[in-house]
Amino acid sequence: MRAAPTILHLDMDAFFAAAEQAAKPSLRGKPVVVGGLGPRGVVATASYEARRFGVHSAMPMGQARRLAPNAAYLVPRFAFYRSISEQVMELLGRLSPLVEPLSLDEAFVDLEAGGLADDGASARAVGELLRADILATTGLTGSVGLAGSKMIAKIASEEAKPDGLVLIEPGTERELLGPRSVRILPGVGPATGEHLRRAGMTTVSDLAEAGEDELVRLLGRAHGASLHRMAQGYDDRPVVAERDAKSVSVEDTFDVDLHDRVRIRTEVERLAERCVARLRASGHSGRTIVLKVRRYDFSTLTRSETLRGPTDDPVVVREAAGRLLEAVDTTGGVRLLGVGVSGLADYTQEDLFAQAETEAEGERERVGASAAASGGGGGAVGSASASAASAGGAVPEESASGGAAVERRWAPGHDVRHAVHGAGWVQGSGVGRVTVRFEEPWSAPGRVRTFSVDDPELEPSEPLPLVRGECRAGA
Repeated sequence: MRAAPTILHLDMDAFFAAAEQAAKPSLRGKPVVVGGLGPRGVVATASYEARRFGVHSAMPMGQARRLAPNAAYLVPRFAFYRSISEQVMELLGRLSPLVEPLSLDEAFVDLEAGGLADDGASARAVGELLRADILATTGLTGSVGLAGSKMIAKIASEEAKPDGLVLIEPGTERELLGPRSVRILPGVGPATGEHLRRAGMTTVSDLAEAGEDELVRLLGRAHGASLHRMAQGYDDRPVVAERDAKSVSVEDTFDVDLHDRVRIRTEVERLAERCVARLRASGHSGRTIVLKVRRYDFSTLTRSETLRGPTDDPVVVREAAGRLLEAVDTTGGVRLLGVGVSGLADYTQEDLFAQAETEAEGERERVGASAAASGGGGGAVGSASASAASAGGAVPEESASGGAAVERRWAPGHDVRHAVHGAGWVQGSGVGRVTVRFEEPWSAPGRVRTFSVDDPELEPSEPLPLVRGECRAGA
C-alpha cells in the first residue's frame, strides 16, 4: 500500500453510447443503447439517459426494448471505439511508463513511476488535467479515481461517475469499505456473493471480522486469504504495463438455435478463420485449439486438442476445431459456438502436420470443384446458406442469399455517405429501403431521408472524427 494516492484509474463514461451520441447530434441527451440487436442480443453499453429506465450492460436486448421502447438501438462500431481508445491510451502514456489497460475504455496508471505526483495535491492536479485533455482530444468525458492501491482507485472512479474525480486518501480504506457490500471487492461475483450471504456475511466489515481461517474454509486457501486482505483495505498489486495474453478466441450467439449439422460445421469453420485472423494480428501462435458449444438448454461444453507445436495456420485450426465438433452431441440445437487458441507463443513451428493439412485441404478443394462441376455437393452449401439467412446469425454477406446480404449491409448506427447529401448514419432498414439521417459530429441535428437499399449513390463510409480539428489536420 502506498502512502500517497498515486495510482490512477480512468473509466470512460458510458463509452460506446457516449461515442455514438458525440458522433450523432440528434441523439445527444436521448436514451441510446448499443449492443446486439437480434432476439438474443445483449446490451453492451447504455447511455445515462437509458439507464434511468433501468437499462444496463449485459441485459438481454429484448428486456431493454421493453424498458425503453423509444431509445435508439445501435449496432456496435468497434473499429471506431478502438480508434478513440488509442487516443486516450496515448494521453495516459504521456503520464507514466506504467499504464495497464483493462479494456478499450478503462486503465490503471502509476503516477509515481511517471514522476508527476508524490502527494494528494499533485495527483489531483494530474487527474484534472487528464480529464480536460481527454475532453479536448476526443470530445468525451472520463471519470478518474485516485488512491494508494488499484482496488481503491477503481472504487473511487466508480464513485466519480459520471465526469468526475474522486481521491481517497491512504489510511481511510477500512472506514470506506466497511459498510459496503461484499460485491464491491475484486473476485466476488454473484456466486461467491451468494455463498458468503448464506454464511451470514453481506458487508466487507463482516469479512474482516470473520477472520482469514473462516474465509479459507469457505472459499479455499488462495481466494479466502486474498479476500481477507482486501477486506482490510490491503491491496499491493502493482500496475503492470504489459499483460501477456493467455488466449485468443471468438464466439457468436445465434438468434435461432442451429440444428443443421452442416450449418454448425460451417459456422465452426468460419469462427476458426476469424480466430486465426485475430491470433495473427496479435503476433502470436498457439498450441491448444478450444471449441465451445452452448446447447439449447444453456449447458456449455468445451473440448480442446493440443498440437505438437504452436501454429497460426488457418487450415490447422479449422481442421482441429472440426475434429472437436465431431465429439460433441448437438442434438436439440446449438445457441452459441466459439473457437479459441491458447498456449500462446510468439513464433510458429513449421511442422509436417501443418503441411499435411494444407495439402489435404487442397485435395478437398479439388474434389469439391469436380463435384460442383458434375452437379453434386451443391445442396448442402445452399441449405446452410439459406438456414443462415433465416436464422439471422452472424454470416458473411457472400454466404447469404442476395436479398439478405443487401439488408445486412445497412446496420443501424453505421456510417454512410451519399453522393449528393454527404455524410450520415443509418437509422434503420427493411423491405428494400434504408433510412439515413444526414449529420456530422459538429453539425446541428440533420434531416432524415429514405432510399432504396441498392441506391448507387449511397455507400458505407468510414466514421468521422469526433473533434473537428482532427478532420482538418487529417485532410
